[in-house]
Amino acid sequence: MTVDISRLKIDRGSQVATGSSKSRRRYIIMLLLAVVLIAFIFKAVSMRAIEIETATVTMQYPSSSFTLLNASGYVVAQRKAALASKATGRLEWLGVEEGSRVKSGQVIARLEGLDSEALQKQAKALVGSAAANRDQADVELKDSVRSLKRNRELLAQGIVAQADYDVAEARENRARAALAAAEANISVSRAALQGADVSVDYTKIRAPFDAVVLTKNADVGDIVTPLGAAANAKASVVTIADLASLRVEVDVSESSLEKVKIGQPCEILLDALPHNRFKGLVHSIVPTADRSKATVMVKVSFVDRDQRILPEMSAKVAFLERAVTGEEQKPRVMLPKNAPLESDGKKIVYLLVDNRVIETKIEVVGGSGDLVEVKGVKVGDKVALKPLGKLSNGTKVKVAQK
Repeated sequence: MTVDISRLKIDRGSQVATGSSKSRRRYIIMLLLAVVLIAFIFKAVSMRAIEIETATVTMQYPSSSFTLLNASGYVVAQRKAALASKATGRLEWLGVEEGSRVKSGQVIARLEGLDSEALQKQAKALVGSAAANRDQADVELKDSVRSLKRNRELLAQGIVAQADYDVAEARENRARAALAAAEANISVSRAALQGADVSVDYTKIRAPFDAVVLTKNADVGDIVTPLGAAANAKASVVTIADLASLRVEVDVSESSLEKVKIGQPCEILLDALPHNRFKGLVHSIVPTADRSKATVMVKVSFVDRDQRILPEMSAKVAFLERAVTGEEQKPRVMLPKNAPLESDGKKIVYLLVDNRVIETKIEVVGGSGDLVEVKGVKVGDKVALKPLGKLSNGTKVKVAQK
């Protein structure tokens, strides 16, 4: 069979159609890749954190506008005592612990005192014996007085001899002397008993004034001695302080001392109670300077007592030009005046929350210098300062390192 090659033809239209389809497919793929790339770039740009500067919402007291001077120091109890016994002995009982409140004269601890108690019993017995001897001497004196009286009458009648009368008179004199000796013996015995009572009382440790126990220095079983010289001996059992005598002691520079005077109003801020301000008055200016620091100690008393105030707390004192009024005791929430923005007729700030800024509505209620008083945020919050024009609600940000 013979094939006629001349009849074979190439279909040019099919090839063109195939090439055109491939070109379209390639174009679509490139277009899709371009779209994906643009979307990726847009997302990367949108997710990039904007570096911002922030400010912290602070609390300011109106008294700061008329504060003359600030100083720091510590709360110190003006009446404080380390309690110990005048006798040496083993601590037998301790009735207080840190924080216990005690009254003046209250027994707070006791030492072993068997020897003192024995001497006390002996002294009491001696007093009883002396009293019995005195009673006996008194009876003897009364009998001798009656006998002398009878002998005097009988001598006048000539019934008894002068010698009998003299014997009766001597007996009466001896009875008087014996009674006087018995009275003196009672005084001696009572004095001995008083000494024994004091010795027993030395084993009891009492509070000298109303106070609070600050530290416990000894435990039951410890040896307590006034001097504390013996090995393992304790010189004091507890340390107490009168909390009614608490004052703040601050050091004021010599150059600023002219701004301080007795009775001057103050505000006291304790580090332990940062949200409270306590009224104070200058109680005294210690009449000596510390040459090493060029300062003078000033003592400031609390106007109002608060059980939360404890000795040795660190404190700051603001010496005021005048007393604080009732309205000025309220703190104000303050922001830098360039933090708020105007948006749709309302004031807003960009509050920093978890690396994003949240548009937060606020109310501006006042101003003081570079700060404004606001409502709607709380103390400690962080708000954006710059660049506010690049921010919007939910923008991812990072805080610039200062």
